[in-house]
Amino acid sequence: MPRKTAVTHADLEPSHGRIDLRSKTGAFVVVFTILLGFVCFTLCLIAEATRSEATYREEGKGGKNSECVYSDNGKVPLLCASCAFVGLAIAIVVEHAYLMIAVSKSPALISWEPDDSSSAKFLTWQAGSLFISTWICFAVGEILLLAGVSVESGHLRNWDNPRTTCLVIKQGLFAAAGVFALTTVLLAAALYLTAVRAQKISQEQENVRRQVLETSALYSSPVTSPRIMPISSMPRENPITTTVENHTSDLLLSVFPTPFNKTYRIL
Repeated sequence: MPRKTAVTHADLEPSHGRIDLRSKTGAFVVVFTILLGFVCFTLCLIAEATRSEATYREEGKGGKNSECVYSDNGKVPLLCASCAFVGLAIAIVVEHAYLMIAVSKSPALISWEPDDSSSAKFLTWQAGSLFISTWICFAVGEILLLAGVSVESGHLRNWDNPRTTCLVIKQGLFAAAGVFALTTVLLAAALYLTAVRAQKISQEQENVRRQVLETSALYSSPVTSPRIMPISSMPRENPITTTVENHTSDLLLSVFPTPFNKTYRIL
């Protein structure tokens, strides 16, 4: 015989699908985004350490003619900045795309209407602030990286030839881009956790609302009396007395009269 197992509360709870805020896939997306942000931050630090610099030399009388020479061809900072630019874009696009899909497939978040409580207002304000801050930091970081890529790609060839003008990246630009990249992924992770918390609160409110409706429906319904079922006799249910039994009972009554029988029969 198959073994029977008890049903627990965990079995009654709805299972989390693949595209869900509290699923393993969602946790993997958040961890992947944070790790990719740290990689972008490291690449920005490498680009800052290897950025190209210009050395100026004065020629002619009075130093009227000046020439500059680059210290490096700029391939290393260009490669690091390009990878950081693409990596940060991938991290934010993947995280926000998964967040939007999961929210759109969550009935609790779609139908959730925040009440007038302070916690619901704070949660709504926090989600909006994190969303705006994430995209602002992302835009600033990408602009700084794009500026660094455009400058470093201008002297890949003939970098050691003297020039009249040399464009270089100011000190700290790549480092600032790395800080903005790291801040972006951390804000995105905080936004994801805020959405998870909002989903949990909305599901709790939905459960409470469902219980209230079920309880009110139970107590508002009229009490019905139990239905009386007719009793029918089955065939051959009553015993049938025979003539022998009737004759025996008459003899016994004649010998031993009952109190209700006032006539005595003497044999």
